[in-house]
Amino acid sequence: MLHIHRPKTTVKFVTVLVLIFGLTSSAMAQRELNLPEHDQKPYYFGITIGGNMSRFHTELHPRFLQDDSVYVAEPNNNGGLALGLLATARLSDRFQLRFNPQLMFINRSLRYKLKFPDQDGETEVTKNVESVTVSFPIQLKFQSDRIGNFRVYMMAGLKGDIDLASNARARKADDLVKLWKYDFGPELGLGFNFYFPSFILSPELKISNGWRNLHARDENLKYSSVLDRIQSRMIVLSIHIEG
Repeated sequence: MLHIHRPKTTVKFVTVLVLIFGLTSSAMAQRELNLPEHDQKPYYFGITIGGNMSRFHTELHPRFLQDDSVYVAEPNNNGGLALGLLATARLSDRFQLRFNPQLMFINRSLRYKLKFPDQDGETEVTKNVESVTVSFPIQLKFQSDRIGNFRVYMMAGLKGDIDLASNARARKADDLVKLWKYDFGPELGLGFNFYFPSFILSPELKISNGWRNLHARDENLKYSSVLDRIQSRMIVLSIHIEG
């Protein structure tokens, strides 16, 4: 469904997250209750610091079968960073509504194998597509009972993205893959709240996919013409600090 390879860094993060959960939750459950009245706040705010592992999900164009210059075109995994703000509104003891706008620095790439060497004599070429994206996710958060100074939560929502570095209208684009500026799609995640005396630390793992075909295809461009659909796929590892 997600069409995305989980890199080793993601596996390591999940392992560390499980260890933190196992070692910290029992210890914090036995300590003095931190921020005892926080759960009754109608709303609260925070900041987000995170990293992402991104890739394209691609579909080849029918022309690919007749192409006489490219015989492999496939996406790679690449890392990036994210900074954001967080606003949460309490709906009930179990549900919260969350708005988490972020500025994301995303690097995605496509690897091509050519039938004939290019002007640099290379038969394998990687085209990087860098994006500076403003993301506007709205999420519904479902949380467990609080166990001392710990709780677990799940969230689901929708996002809208604006790529500030979109190159869809670039003129000198002989070797580019052009992308449209706007995207939208679903998000699904799992996280943990650790309550400290003056703040809440919330590590979170989230899958964020794009529904729109981002490809501004140009049949006159060698690296663009062999592709039909391009959609975004992303795993986001975030740390929320809430007050």
